[in-house]
Amino acid sequence: MLKLPTLLLLLLCLSSFTSGEIKKLKIRSDNRPMILFERFGFTRTGQVSISVSSVSVISSLATPDPSGLGFFLLSEESLIQVLIELQQNPNFCVLESNYIQHLFTFRDLSPPPNSSFDRAYPVTSPNEYSLFFANCAPESKISMDVRTELYNLDGRVKDYLSAGLTQLPTLYFLFSLVYFGFLAVWVLVCLKNRISVHRIHGLMALLVVMKALNLLFAAEDKHYVKVTGTAHGWDVLFYIFQSMRVVLLFTVIVLIGTGWSFLKPFLQDREKKVLMIVIPLQVLANVASVVIGETGPFIKDWVTWNQVFLIVDIVCCCAIIFPIVWSIRSLRETSKTDGKAARNLAKLTLFRQFYIVVIGYLYFTRIVVFALKTIAAYKYQWVASSAEEIVSLAFYIVMFYMFRPVERNEYFVLDDEEEEAAALALQDEEFEL
Repeated sequence: MLKLPTLLLLLLCLSSFTSGEIKKLKIRSDNRPMILFERFGFTRTGQVSISVSSVSVISSLATPDPSGLGFFLLSEESLIQVLIELQQNPNFCVLESNYIQHLFTFRDLSPPPNSSFDRAYPVTSPNEYSLFFANCAPESKISMDVRTELYNLDGRVKDYLSAGLTQLPTLYFLFSLVYFGFLAVWVLVCLKNRISVHRIHGLMALLVVMKALNLLFAAEDKHYVKVTGTAHGWDVLFYIFQSMRVVLLFTVIVLIGTGWSFLKPFLQDREKKVLMIVIPLQVLANVASVVIGETGPFIKDWVTWNQVFLIVDIVCCCAIIFPIVWSIRSLRETSKTDGKAARNLAKLTLFRQFYIVVIGYLYFTRIVVFALKTIAAYKYQWVASSAEEIVSLAFYIVMFYMFRPVERNEYFVLDDEEEEAAALALQDEEFEL
């Protein structure tokens, strides 16, 4: 009785999951002591609307007390106090706690066979709350249909986005415009240097297109959720282009790391194997992302899908580093024999810089952004999204500048003195990672 509720509450503390869409759920024969439905940041005009119908409780013991089954709100400030109560008394029912905001119990249901309840509750104290269902009846299984609406009122208009996320539609739309502008600049650069354009540059342009469309559809998705409570199909386009963008991003990083098309026209077997690992894993990660985004912690396997996404993402982030390391080592070995010290020094410097940029990008978007979402006040959750997009844009700009199409002669018209200086630099500088 103690371990599962405590685990769920700890997951709540660590998770950055925040949702505000209108949810319609069917719960069947569920024996979990606690079910987390949603997490939402409320203003002073916040409202919680819950509709429950087709309720049935099956117990292998005596008829359960209906007051031991019900819904409540829990703030982060009250989380520790509830955990202490659960630890002090393993049989403690969280519905008896003085630190929660009671909504209703099954004692308030209409008589069978309807067994339903429908009511809206004002949230007068602004904060971030989580909506829970508690089942304090041992050896019992719950079945019910639940419809939830969590929103803030702006005058008479409902805002279904959490208080810290209501700025996201504008934020994503502005960044999509920036990427469309970035695409125009990239096309102009390629047109001005047609002789030096390679296939990788075409893939990089396609990556920018996917990123811009991904942000555009993310803006539409969040806008319709904000206004109506549902995405009206924009979430489908968002997930499609997000999947294409993520797969293409990892593919481009791997191909650039191998030097494909601008250093060599083919991939080695080990480099092909990296792509064969990364692409299917990213497809799996995208499936997990859809499940996480479109369901919620109320499904039994939600935590498992989060773990799948985390593990797969870590594996992919590690895998895309290997081609860059291989290229650096290969160039290092080549520099000892081909007599082109200056050219190899430039390439080695470029790939070392790219290695650092990729590591920095992965570190910030995977660790720093998560930390920001965890520690930032609920009203400023949009700051983490802004930071992620700013760093992503900086990464794209740096990567595209480093591997832009340019005339080779601009770099490698060198005299003997520069060649000798480069040879000495290669001897002195160990290009090891």
